[in-house]
Amino acid sequence: MSLRKLWQRLVQTARLSCGVPDYDVYVAHLRAHHPERKIPTYAEFFRERQTARYKGTGGRCC
Repeated sequence: MSLRKLWQRLVQTARLSCGVPDYDVYVAHLRAHHPERKIPTYAEFFRERQTARYKGTGGRCC
């Protein structure tokens, strides 16, 4: 495994442990299952995930 790939995995693991899903996976999901939706910026995505986590407004769409 390359150093870059290892770093990406570590960052992804850290984010998931803090309750922040992977942005790239989320974008791929939107494109595959919800093509009519606008792709949020990373800042919008992060803000929405934090709100969902701490205010209990989130959940799975599928």
